[in-house]
Amino acid sequence: MSHLPDLISDLALILISAGVITLLFKWLKQPLVLGYIVAGLLAGPYVHIFPTVVDVENINLWAEMGVVFLLFALGLEFSFKKLMNVGSTAFITAMTEVITMLIVGYLVGHLLGWSIMNSIFLGGMLSMSSTTIIIKAFDDLGLRNQRFTGIVFGTLVVEDLVAIIMMVLLSTMAVSQEFAGEEMVGSILKVAFFLILWFLVGIFVIPALLKKVRKLMNDETLLVIALGLCLGMVVVATKTGFSAALGAFIMGSILAETIEAERIEHIIKPVKDLFGAIFFVSVGMLVDPAILAQYAWPVILITLVTIVGKAFFSSFGVLLSGQPLKTSIQSGFSLAQIGEFAFIIAALGVSLKVLDDFVYPIIVAVSVITTFTTPYFIRLSGPFAEWLYRVLPDKARDFLDRYSSGSKTINHESDWRKLLKLYVGKILIHSVLLTAILLLSTQVIHPLLVEKFPAMEMWGSIIMSVLTLLLMTPFLSGLVANKNNSPELFMSLWKDNKYNHGKLVALVLFRVFVAILFVSIVLIKYYHVQYGIGAIIAVGVLILIILFRRDLNQYAKLEAHFLTNLNRREEVDRKRNPLKTSFNKQLSDKDIHLAVVPVSPCSPYAGKSLAELPLRKDFGVSIVEIIRGDYKIYIPGGTDHIYPQDKVVVVGTDEQLKAFQAKLEDQENGHSCGNQPEEITVNSFIVDESFPFLGQSITQSNVGRRYNCLIVGLERNGDSLITPDNDTIFEMDDLVWVVGDKSKIEEMIKGE
Repeated sequence: MSHLPDLISDLALILISAGVITLLFKWLKQPLVLGYIVAGLLAGPYVHIFPTVVDVENINLWAEMGVVFLLFALGLEFSFKKLMNVGSTAFITAMTEVITMLIVGYLVGHLLGWSIMNSIFLGGMLSMSSTTIIIKAFDDLGLRNQRFTGIVFGTLVVEDLVAIIMMVLLSTMAVSQEFAGEEMVGSILKVAFFLILWFLVGIFVIPALLKKVRKLMNDETLLVIALGLCLGMVVVATKTGFSAALGAFIMGSILAETIEAERIEHIIKPVKDLFGAIFFVSVGMLVDPAILAQYAWPVILITLVTIVGKAFFSSFGVLLSGQPLKTSIQSGFSLAQIGEFAFIIAALGVSLKVLDDFVYPIIVAVSVITTFTTPYFIRLSGPFAEWLYRVLPDKARDFLDRYSSGSKTINHESDWRKLLKLYVGKILIHSVLLTAILLLSTQVIHPLLVEKFPAMEMWGSIIMSVLTLLLMTPFLSGLVANKNNSPELFMSLWKDNKYNHGKLVALVLFRVFVAILFVSIVLIKYYHVQYGIGAIIAVGVLILIILFRRDLNQYAKLEAHFLTNLNRREEVDRKRNPLKTSFNKQLSDKDIHLAVVPVSPCSPYAGKSLAELPLRKDFGVSIVEIIRGDYKIYIPGGTDHIYPQDKVVVVGTDEQLKAFQAKLEDQENGHSCGNQPEEITVNSFIVDESFPFLGQSITQSNVGRRYNCLIVGLERNGDSLITPDNDTIFEMDDLVWVVGDKSKIEEMIKGE
């Protein structure tokens, strides 16, 4: 008799338990994540009612794979371009929430007498809200089109990136067992450097590669390629001293900028769901009910701190960014929970052996409780905000109204902000690329040459320095050349005010200084010259680059290729829906936005023209686009009609859109919905003497209108199927094919 490996039997137990429990939770309309945790609890080593897992170590290995694919999928939804477009509101909210909850979590851990590392990890876990739970709650409550949900999603995007950086910092602290400021700063700089480098290289290479082989890829090959790229970046990340999760996240964010992103996200979903389920089940397996009973007081305290603290500080962050009170409270109350990232951070602490065993089940319990409370808090947020606004003193209301209205920035300051943003971005990107070339040359290739050919050390230094400077030349040229740094904006500020001249000259000199610095480092490293001499030679080299930059157009080609890859997905989206893209960019910070609303077949508005619909009078909204399959009507006129299954793009405020959507999707008061056929089928029957319409034509019998059906074929005297016209007469032994409701067809045959 063959022996079945423990891993297979354990997986069978886990998946069967997860399947049964999640069906129950689906029926109860609860998040599936909670079902997985309960399944893990029942299959874990602490509950012996049912069979339990035998080899926990193998399951933990699969759970690590679950973290990798969860982070990969998160990266596919993340996109660094989304991060750049979330705006100041989301950034201020996320940073306010993360920093304050880190401090609060640490203080709560200290109050409970926990160790320093337990308290720090507690703060990290409490600072992250749950994307999965929030999206589920918004879908269930029908709030995806509300104004405040955009702020919440933007905040979650920022939190995702902060969580990745936090995992690296927590790993560094766990290894060193102390808080070293210099080491923390070094870790942050190292993470930032590799994030930018991998992103730049990935965007330069991968979209072009996928475009070339697109015709050769079906879903199967694309899945293999995507998983291969994901795991390849995981290996690169671990080789450079980072976590596997970071590598998966980075590759996901790179693929998110390609036109294949949605397709990859679709085909990767089953893999993510499988391994994600195993991860969440493994979370439940670590929960010891005895420990929960023993630490009931910490669970209650941390739950209250999480709900109250995150709701208050998140609302304060949104309010601080200049949003109205109601929007702030709705956003803050939506973020009042912890979820999957808390589990990932807790799993990190367990793997590094710096987190005590009792912390994990406490965090799971807090997550379960806050998951249940999230929908109620979202519902409560609107009425609570209105009540709070009414009871506030007049001075406080006036101050909030003035603060949320914001102050207009004059054009002079706006131009400076644009120029500084452009210059800082250019200098940062070029510095990262130049640093990567320098490290590759001095730390990898040159030592390898010296090791292989020790007698040619001097010639090796000369060759490597020349090659390094040649590789750097395109980026040095791009750094100092003004044509790549918005000369129009530069000249408008130069002409605007004589006091700008000194600041603008300083910006140019700083770029030149950065370029000289990199050339100097190469010369000093390979020729061991003094700093002053190295700088003088570097100036000469840079002058040559500037003089011959017209012939050195490699950088322009590289930049054009990179920007094409980076913007390709956005260009495709813009062609698909140009109106929504431009509208979102222009009015993303206003209390008015677009919503896409489907037209119910039973809607009272279906079939009517826009001139017949009092949209502005009744709701205050405007229809700016009608989507009918692949056909789009932009800025429709009064003669355009709305038909069932159309999607209308509407402009309005949250309240206006909500009222309009309820009317457009109205199923109860619609027309002709009570007599819809239960099932449309194709049926056949043979005409005999009892057929009531024998000898009549299809037009004379009027069977189509009378029984709401369609005669689609007729077979006579063994001839092949023919398509009858309206003058075709029903004859004996005809085989008639008809499409319609089965019960109506039976009535037609009987003549009822």
